[in-house]
Amino acid sequence: MKQIKRLFRIHRIFVAQELKRMMEYKGDFIVGVIGFLMVQCSNLLFLWIIFNNIPSLMGWSLNEVVFIYGFSLIPKGIDHLFFDNLWAIGHFTVRKGDFDKYLTRPVNTLVHVMFEKLQIDALGELVMGIALVCVSLPQLSIEWSVLKVLLGIAAIFFATFIFTGIKTITAAVAFWSKRSGNIIYMVYMFNDFAKYPVTIYNEFVKNLITYVIPFAFTAYYPALYLLTGENPLYNVGMTVLLSAALMSLGVFVWNRGIRAYESAGS
Repeated sequence: MKQIKRLFRIHRIFVAQELKRMMEYKGDFIVGVIGFLMVQCSNLLFLWIIFNNIPSLMGWSLNEVVFIYGFSLIPKGIDHLFFDNLWAIGHFTVRKGDFDKYLTRPVNTLVHVMFEKLQIDALGELVMGIALVCVSLPQLSIEWSVLKVLLGIAAIFFATFIFTGIKTITAAVAFWSKRSGNIIYMVYMFNDFAKYPVTIYNEFVKNLITYVIPFAFTAYYPALYLLTGENPLYNVGMTVLLSAALMSLGVFVWNRGIRAYESAGS
């Protein structure tokens, strides 16, 4: 209990520092959000051009694709907001020897890293995702129920930890290699495929993002359930199962990496 209270006290300090930094560097924050929105708008423009020339994409309408696209940004944005500090571990924290500070504090190192910093520019990602879902919903014939709403919320929660679990695993590689930023980037970028229906891809890509690096369960499969009401046990249940499995694997790899860690630096 004392450790939990200490963790929240440290977290409040870091959040306050991050908000103070954001207020001091408003320009950086605004540029970051605008840059993200421009990238997403260019992707949506590309979709509009495609659907302006064809009535559907492998049976998917524009509104359905926009719904899946928007849904994909919500768990990704939550992970980006709260747990993006894992990128720093892979890129420079271990390599420079700065990870030592986490070992001297009476808080679990993984929890400390995760909650140390907020990425406020992730708000642009969240706002865009929520906006796209809200814009596309009135154009879709979705039969809502209390169960579907609850499962949709649960899917977003657990999908977030698929992103976090994958980042934890790849970031922890740095404890052996001193640097794993390129590995995190290479694996994490496969989530771009999850913004669209997996049925538009060939079998290799479909199997890759479903069974190997399961980003499809962060967006397509939960969104498919919301759109059709079909097979919640698989479309949402697998999201829950995979998030638990990936986070458990991430914690395991992280703890093994801590044992192997040797302070580095220049």
